Amino acid sequence: MPFYQSKGKIPPKRHTVFKKNNHEIYFEELISRQGFSHLYTNAYHINMPTRIKKIGELQCFEKDSQSYGRQHRHIKTQKIKSKENAGLDFRLKLFSNEDVMISVADLSKEMSFFFKNASYDELIYVQFGNALFESNFGEILLNEGDYLVVPRGVIWKLSETNKFKCLILESKSPISTPRRYRNEFGQLLEHSPYCERDIVTPVLKDPIDKSGEFEIKVKYCHGIQSYVYDRHPFDIVGWDGYYFPWKLSIYDFEPITGSIHQPPPVHQTFQGNGFVVCSFVSRLFDYHPDAIPAPYPHSNVDSDELIYYSKGNFMSRKGVESESITLHPMGLPHGPQPGKYEESIGKKNTDELAVMIDTFKPLKPTSIMVENEEKNYYKSWVND
Repeated sequence: MPFYQSKGKIPPKRHTVFKKNNHEIYFEELISRQGFSHLYTNAYHINMPTRIKKIGELQCFEKDSQSYGRQHRHIKTQKIKSKENAGLDFRLKLFSNEDVMISVADLSKEMSFFFKNASYDELIYVQFGNALFESNFGEILLNEGDYLVVPRGVIWKLSETNKFKCLILESKSPISTPRRYRNEFGQLLEHSPYCERDIVTPVLKDPIDKSGEFEIKVKYCHGIQSYVYDRHPFDIVGWDGYYFPWKLSIYDFEPITGSIHQPPPVHQTFQGNGFVVCSFVSRLFDYHPDAIPAPYPHSNVDSDELIYYSKGNFMSRKGVESESITLHPMGLPHGPQPGKYEESIGKKNTDELAVMIDTFKPLKPTSIMVENEEKNYYKSWVND
């Protein structure tokens, strides 16, 4: 995670007696990555965090065994909806590979259960609406344009939802700030397009010490399983460490510009094993007198390029709308559609807002994606 945080009440030393007012002890939980060799947090519970009362059957995901050819693709995700009342335990998966899964979801009602992803770290981009992210680490208010990073193992739910729609990236590796923007101590450097001041961490509220039946739906690689605990999972009185959920607003990303067109890496916002995430935000265009602001045609021979078009006008594309997703696979050149390259000359700025995910292994579309895509998108460079 970005930096050390301490919330609530903690003892002066780890692994020592920490007493409540009634002289009973709090229960320490170590939550760690890669065994004991990576990021970790120590959390202090009123009750033992192991009190499982009932276990449900593993609900396996349906396998999408269909194989589809490699081509440029476009889907208008406004037209597809999550299942009624399914919440974020059911995502409309559109693309995946060995490293990531990419989905969209919408939520009109408060989640009636708690959720934990045991197999993937999550990056949630809020497209529309707002919600309160409640977790065992505390609360974060989510608004349009927020990126929420949720490490695997965090217990959470969304409440106070208001027409909430989002893009979700699930990663088999931790999601972090870009390595090239950090010094050897992990601090974001001066040339980074955002800094620690822009990062929002959870607000830890009073612990909830309740007994009853509290369902946590846990997502694994192959399905979701329900666990019912007899104590509320948000009974933490304090925690400290480097493992916690956090958010960054896309509106706090400071664009890097130049006299000629800058390559996509200047827009990088996050990284993980096998992928990077970039943010295209409102910015001034290139200021060389002969600059062509639109991106040049490009053959990305080692990566697939997926773009989620959030808001604004997109200088290089025709036919896309808010919530559109395009996929330009490795090995096939892509670029502005006819007329957009020339049209950009002389323009001073753009008001586009988009999220780009570049993966270094091919992304496979799902049947849901293929059934709902714009079938002739690959022909959009043919100027009839």
